Amino acid sequence: MGLFDIIGPVMVGPSSSHTAGAARIGYICSKMMDERISEARILFYGSFLATGKGHGTDKALVAGLLGMKPDDERIPYSLEIAREQEMQVLFGAVELTEAHPNTVKLILTGRSGRKLEVVAASTGGGRIRICQIDGLDANFCGDYPTLIIHNLDQPGSVMEVTAMLAKEQVNIATMQLYRNRRGGNAVMILECDQEISKEFLEWIKRLEGILKVTYLSLREG
Repeated sequence: MGLFDIIGPVMVGPSSSHTAGAARIGYICSKMMDERISEARILFYGSFLATGKGHGTDKALVAGLLGMKPDDERIPYSLEIAREQEMQVLFGAVELTEAHPNTVKLILTGRSGRKLEVVAASTGGGRIRICQIDGLDANFCGDYPTLIIHNLDQPGSVMEVTAMLAKEQVNIATMQLYRNRRGGNAVMILECDQEISKEFLEWIKRLEGILKVTYLSLREG
């Protein structure tokens, strides 16, 4: 156990799970979108649905989607700021199976029309877990630069991507592979020790069988 586990994150309260964790979920999703969000459908589950409003979970999630971190003093005013920035926000509920009690589903649309659907959980102490991306399983916390590749489940795809990362001097910290069925749609999730260049991301998008590339950069700005 470290000091962080005892004192918790630096945050705007009241709750590390319902407020700080929610803000971090929104922030990580905004980084994955990599553009301003025009519409956000925010669907709550479990404890987020039952007690979230009292803890400011709605405001925290919207603040994160606007690019605010959990310690940003503007979090209590995020709904007003979203209106000023012409971000349409819709709240609702969702039924999920075997989900963490502090779970939310976000359906996001960017200014360019880009779509992103994320299911994420706040697991306590300001920590989060991304559980699904665009309907396929995932399991990462947003602590590393993360490359998410949706692709057709066909031979050679994983080898081609990992070989090119090695050539770019990017070390893979963890790698997860999921698919909905054999020969169907698949996803690679690669947490990396280094940031990935825009040129490399564009190269990945042009590979045969690649359906969508999402990248979580931890660079500021």
